[in-house]
Amino acid sequence: MTNSEHGHGAAPGIAAKKLPHDLRIIAWEITRRCPLSCRHCRAGAQDRDYAGELTTSECLRVLDSMLPELRPMIIWTGGEPMYRPDILELVRGASERGFRSVMAPCGTLVTRKALQELKDAGIMACSFSLDGATAATHDAFRGVDGAFANVTRAMSIAAEINMPFQVNVTVSRLNKEELPLIRETAVRLGAGTLDLFFLVPVGRGSALRDLSLAPEDTDSVLRWAFEMDEQGPIRVRETCAPQAVRIWHAAGRQGRAPSGCMGGRGFAFISHTGVLQPCGFLDVDSGNLREYGFDFKKAYCHSKVFNDLRQTERYGGACGVCGFRQACGGCRARAYAATGDYMASEPSCPLAAR
Repeated sequence: MTNSEHGHGAAPGIAAKKLPHDLRIIAWEITRRCPLSCRHCRAGAQDRDYAGELTTSECLRVLDSMLPELRPMIIWTGGEPMYRPDILELVRGASERGFRSVMAPCGTLVTRKALQELKDAGIMACSFSLDGATAATHDAFRGVDGAFANVTRAMSIAAEINMPFQVNVTVSRLNKEELPLIRETAVRLGAGTLDLFFLVPVGRGSALRDLSLAPEDTDSVLRWAFEMDEQGPIRVRETCAPQAVRIWHAAGRQGRAPSGCMGGRGFAFISHTGVLQPCGFLDVDSGNLREYGFDFKKAYCHSKVFNDLRQTERYGGACGVCGFRQACGGCRARAYAATGDYMASEPSCPLAAR
């Protein structure tokens, strides 16, 4: 699919004023500036100022435009969201408008005072990334010495002030064998959830394509995650692994069923310059908020990309004929990275190779 096909016109059959009531989560890259240099970063973020980021008043206008129909949970992310000098004002503004807020700081800027202020402003929980069980492996992946010490210190502070938090892990061949130890660390530090993010080779992460797990290894890690989730004491979830739906049902498991790809189907991403995307990994312009007068609902409803992704019967290849097409959906970001077509088959699924 070429860039010219990613227009903003409403898809055929979609009324421009009809608002799909499927949006549950918005990840908002409130700034792209970041003190880390992570090997997998989708944005290639650097520790510098970025031109064109939405201003405070523009962000508040976007929040106003979602009312009253939409009140999704907002994930304040980046870059490093704590770099924004107005982050407390934005979080309070979201809370005053009835939005639930969580945050994904990298840990470097976390102090007890700063995290308590964020909690008081309305942050309900945080996520912290831990990609190795030791300082050597985590710091190497994050590209900065001391990253492990900073993030584990941030988790300890969160536990001290009773701020719920989860641990995110970017799963790759580099740390697959360390997952049990990472889980033990998450339990010890007081996390409520361990969320396994399976590597999507985009941005800086495109250089790590060969470090993505083979399909059979992905299946093995997912089965381990299901077992650990049942065992407790913390939840173990998976992200960017929609094939978990297939594996779950094939094993006849009960209880919490995994979710498929939410990109464009319940989940939206706002870039630091106000460009909508189905997710942070699917770097396709799906509506520019500035062009729409900061009217999120209008941009969301008119987006050809979002409307395309809701039509799973149009998915290509193995995804288009799969019995789990609706529940799983395949990773649209991996499909786009591999083929340039976000409607194509998920390349990392073993069913696609048959």
